[in-house]
Amino acid sequence: MADSYRDFIAGTVGGFSGKLVEGAIHCLSHTIRTNGVMSLYKGLPAPLMGSMAENSVLFLSYSEVRKRLGEKPGEKELTIFELACSGAVAGGIASFFLNPFEVIKVQMQVMNSSNAVRQYNGLIDCVVQTVQKEGIVKGLYRGQTSLLLREIPGNFCWYGVYESVCFSQIPEGGTKRDLGISTHLLGGASAGVAYWTAFYPADTVGSQIRANPLYANRGFVPVFLDILKTEGWMGLYRGW
Repeated sequence: MADSYRDFIAGTVGGFSGKLVEGAIHCLSHTIRTNGVMSLYKGLPAPLMGSMAENSVLFLSYSEVRKRLGEKPGEKELTIFELACSGAVAGGIASFFLNPFEVIKVQMQVMNSSNAVRQYNGLIDCVVQTVQKEGIVKGLYRGQTSLLLREIPGNFCWYGVYESVCFSQIPEGGTKRDLGISTHLLGGASAGVAYWTAFYPADTVGSQIRANPLYANRGFVPVFLDILKTEGWMGLYRGW
């Protein structure tokens, strides 16, 4: 259990750090020029908490699935494929914790745009109004299918690539504990590219379902086909 708690805490800290940096990078130059530095962090609390929840559950689930598959450090090691499958299962579980934050994040960011009417007094008010108007399932879990289609293959690739890079650098007779930080950084960077390349259109479709009123009550496939028809494959990979 001690290892699981460490994974949970590591995921929480990792999620916090990742979103804190990511919020500042997105549309950096344009946003600073038009609205100032602080505008970079509009709507940040929702993705920040979402990322902390996602990563803590992801790390914990990944650890538990590996144990279920019979991993025993020093005795039985899992194959790369088994580790990738563990990541896929963990990603599917984590998506159910992440999606409500994704919905609220999009609604807050849309509201904070220059042309939108201010309809929420804050994060909590946004959650309350969403549940009151649409219910928990239709409101907070809008776009869940697209998130599953992003997280399952994405985390299969993330963990598969990360573990492959790490295993390839383990010295003969050594273990993963012998690796330096540069190897983990290389593995993480490569895994990040693999994650977002795996099925990026799912993220595009999910964002449209959550943000665009025209798609709010439509399923994944109709929205996917509509974007493909009107904008082509480049539309599905917009922002990649």
